[in-house]
Amino acid sequence: MEVKNVKAFGTASAEEEELKTLAIQRRTATAHDVEIEILYCGICHSDLHSARNEWHNTIYPIVPGHEIVGRVTNIGGHVKKFKVGDLAAVGCMVDSCRECEYCKEGLEQFCDPGNTLTFNSPDKYLGGQTYGGYSQSIVVDENYVLSVPENLDLAGTAPLLCAGITTYSPLRHWKVGPGSKVGVVGIGGLGHMGIKLAKAMGAHVVVFTTSVSKTEDAKRLGADEVVLSTDPDQMSKYAKSLNFILDCVSAQHNIDAYLNLLKVDGALALVGAPMEPLPVTSFSLILGRRSFAGSNIGGIAETQEMLDFCAAHNITSDIELIGVDQVNEAYERLLKGDVKYRFVIDMASLK
Repeated sequence: MEVKNVKAFGTASAEEEELKTLAIQRRTATAHDVEIEILYCGICHSDLHSARNEWHNTIYPIVPGHEIVGRVTNIGGHVKKFKVGDLAAVGCMVDSCRECEYCKEGLEQFCDPGNTLTFNSPDKYLGGQTYGGYSQSIVVDENYVLSVPENLDLAGTAPLLCAGITTYSPLRHWKVGPGSKVGVVGIGGLGHMGIKLAKAMGAHVVVFTTSVSKTEDAKRLGADEVVLSTDPDQMSKYAKSLNFILDCVSAQHNIDAYLNLLKVDGALALVGAPMEPLPVTSFSLILGRRSFAGSNIGGIAETQEMLDFCAAHNITSDIELIGVDQVNEAYERLLKGDVKYRFVIDMASLK
């Protein structure tokens, strides 16, 4: 298999806190591959966790990035879904087993043997690890590449490949729509997308935040009501009133306080990923036949559905566009929550 050198931005070890320019190898397009010139790549908090080996599973060198939007520059001889010049996107995974029950159901995110992540996963073609979107180009099997609708802003589309599908999938799974009263907990990269999507689905959206300063922004994003979650009186007014809660908080917080806002048969789905266990009182579940669940991105077909839905409703992420030389600063700002609401790298700056 032929390979070529590609310029990328990553880190060679956990001791190197700062990312820098690296040379990596990409395979040339095989029969079913699509080669994509990367135009924009979003920054997800998991990029930072992985670059710094905070989940203790990083293989170095690492090139993060799984919110990728670009243009097709080459295709393999058997590719049917794309042609050169098409807008294309790649999300959190670039392959899966394709044989297990979940892959056959279009739930590749739950692939039984394990899917191949866009970065820091074993690379079955070249050996070593997969490299992500902080790079000039990427080569991916056409079955794991998404088509980008022409009317979407490309930079604002990049975060849809993670933050968008992460919030869209549970809203769809729990059948949010007209008549639903939905709570969204937290207004960050995930939460701001949850607000936009739930509102576009026709739900009445109630946003819960610890920051009074975010009230107006929540309403701008589409919230019908905003609740200060640190105020017991405000919280008590919403007891047993919600059909579904999308919990986007990645820090320790009181799950019982939100479970008690659900109606009978209501569900709370966790999409944030706190590092510490979240205690739950049994009666918060038992007394209302409530469900406490989790959700993890979406399959390829559902991700395409999400992009098409966003195109139909003119939804993209609120972003701050940066150059690759600002990535290290962006990581530090990300730790402080200092972004509204997603950093996106203009990959032309890598050249």
